[in-house]
Amino acid sequence: MTTHDAKTTTPTMVRAPMGATVLELDWADGHTSVLPNAFLRGYCPCAGCQGHSGEIKFIPGNNAEIVTLEEVGSYALLFNWGDGHSSGIYTFRFLRRLGELSAAEQGAAGPRPAISRTVT
Repeated sequence: MTTHDAKTTTPTMVRAPMGATVLELDWADGHTSVLPNAFLRGYCPCAGCQGHSGEIKFIPGNNAEIVTLEEVGSYALLFNWGDGHSSGIYTFRFLRRLGELSAAEQGAAGPRPAISRTVT
């Protein structure tokens, strides 16, 4: 897991073209995270999707089309998904962690790990 300092959690570019199935984030440390939309939607951190537990679990099967994307302050992104859901705030730190998980998974089948809320 990456040490989270300003360079690892500061995006310099966000790419999510209409119709694309992945979100790409370039980070200030030179790393690029490629996150499948379905992966992002499945790990929505909001209380409506996750409840109030200490872990964020992957919940498959929702519409993963990114309709709109907006920055929240200077610390997070907010997605409006194809199913109308838009209450999950994805901090840059959480997005970096999701990028690490996605890269490690490389399409492997099986259950996806839960993530501690302390990462968000």
